[in-house]
Amino acid sequence: MTAPRYEFLSDNTAGTCPEALSALIAHNQGFMPGYGADAVTRQAADSVRAFLDADADVYFITSGTAGNALACAALCRSFEAVLTHRQAHLITHEAGAASFFGHGLSVRGLAGPHGKIDSDALSSELRLPEAANRQSAAALSLTNATECGTVYTTEEFTRLCALGVGWGLRVHIDGARLANAIAAGFDARVIGRGGIDILVLGGTKSGAPLSDAVVLLNKSLSRRFDARLKQAGHLCSKSRFLAAPWLGLLENRGREEAPWIRHARHANAMARKLAALMPYKILYPVEANCLFVEMDEATFERVQSCGWRISRFDAGSVRFVCSWAVTDEAVEDLAHTLRSLR
Repeated sequence: MTAPRYEFLSDNTAGTCPEALSALIAHNQGFMPGYGADAVTRQAADSVRAFLDADADVYFITSGTAGNALACAALCRSFEAVLTHRQAHLITHEAGAASFFGHGLSVRGLAGPHGKIDSDALSSELRLPEAANRQSAAALSLTNATECGTVYTTEEFTRLCALGVGWGLRVHIDGARLANAIAAGFDARVIGRGGIDILVLGGTKSGAPLSDAVVLLNKSLSRRFDARLKQAGHLCSKSRFLAAPWLGLLENRGREEAPWIRHARHANAMARKLAALMPYKILYPVEANCLFVEMDEATFERVQSCGWRISRFDAGSVRFVCSWAVTDEAVEDLAHTLRSLR
């Protein structure tokens, strides 16, 4: 029986990158206060602020789903709605977490090609009159890189944020793969300048063991946010072990050479290499570290029988994800298998 290989199933299947692991080990010394009151957590939060060139309060958590859900709950009341793309993780892969933590808030999906919200679709939604019998929009959620592996340009992103803010919406950013977007050319510094309220920053998909960050750019939301985390079971007692990997990911080598970005640049390059070798139709532009192809069920099963674990994704596509740890050899091995099944 062929041993299973998980290189392209998800970037969650990779291990911890060396820099994050070294930082974790280095800070596994001595005794420190818990629940985020330690020097390591403060230092890691400073690193996030410096990288984004923004003043913000930073909380380290164990999952992006928790971050997104608690962010939406902070931005919307129970009788209001969050607007996002209809393929966003918030809608398709988080089991209604935002509605759960938001005590009934709704998440509405908008149209747009390749995982990006169409500005006309957003404008149409915003023009709907407020009414007592519907959950009117209170927040906008953007994902960069998107669930389709595409990247909002700095200009596209700024335009949508400005549109939402202009209509009085608060703005949340799902940055689970923000490192990949930055590596593809997105300027993260606009996040601190565009009226954005909350960013959920992805570390787990970028080489951390299990750590994302909630970045409160609108510091008026910080009051009792720790209590919100505690109630939800996401105020971790040994916070330094969530924070320490970020010191490794954001080592001060200049923004473009921080391991967080350097590893994302490699993952993006591996996705482009796989795309160049891919014998099946690619459905979306390959701009970050994911690609989606058209593949019938029989071929999908044959790929799995050859040992490769991949996933059937939304709208019937098959997704391949390249992590920081994927090698040229793995890409070539997979491509050889795929070509042999044509």
